[in-house]
Amino acid sequence: MSHVIDIYKTLPLKDATEFGLEIQAPKKANAFVSSFMKRCLPNLKKVTADEFLERKAVVLEHVHKKKKRKRNKSKGLTSKERREMKLFEIKADQQRYEMFLPLHDLWKQYIRDLCNGLKPETQPQMVQNKLLKADLHGALVMVFKSKCPSYVGLTGIILQETKHVFKIITKEDKLKVVPKLNCVFSVEIDGFITYIYGSKLQMRASERSAKKFKAKGSLDL
Repeated sequence: MSHVIDIYKTLPLKDATEFGLEIQAPKKANAFVSSFMKRCLPNLKKVTADEFLERKAVVLEHVHKKKKRKRNKSKGLTSKERREMKLFEIKADQQRYEMFLPLHDLWKQYIRDLCNGLKPETQPQMVQNKLLKADLHGALVMVFKSKCPSYVGLTGIILQETKHVFKIITKEDKLKVVPKLNCVFSVEIDGFITYIYGSKLQMRASERSAKKFKAKGSLDL
């Protein structure tokens, strides 16, 4: 059983009057549809439009494919650019010990929360392991041992940490740069005194937080 597909129909007189349209004569309508199909299907020659539509569907509108726009990932500044712009430079008028005491108080609370409260029964080894991975900005440290005698006894608050050095502000309002290598630092908080080898800290703070430290015995400088 064959099915006849109507590709067009005459609009009812009632609907045409409602929309203010003029109904064309059947011959004019057929001529318009035939012309329209030829423009849309220029390769259709041997068969009529009606015969062609009985066999397959025809897409008359061109579908535009949306191109995916590549998002430009914003690149951050390089280390060289940051140094040239002096983004991390601590100005002379800001090199005052008292200015950073609130930072030290925040750091002490951060360590207390990290260690679930520092109590007399807290194991020193656990505190040391936490400090190895902790952010040390704001910590009050002292150089306990060093191959360079001029560093020994230097005490202050850590303001900046890089892979190889600490920048420390002393009580004398002097900014000192102390290398991590060949130095042992002591950190005191709530009666707990921890000694940390600077050689274990030779990495960025973000990298140190994810590192697994192996328990080793004391090392001589």
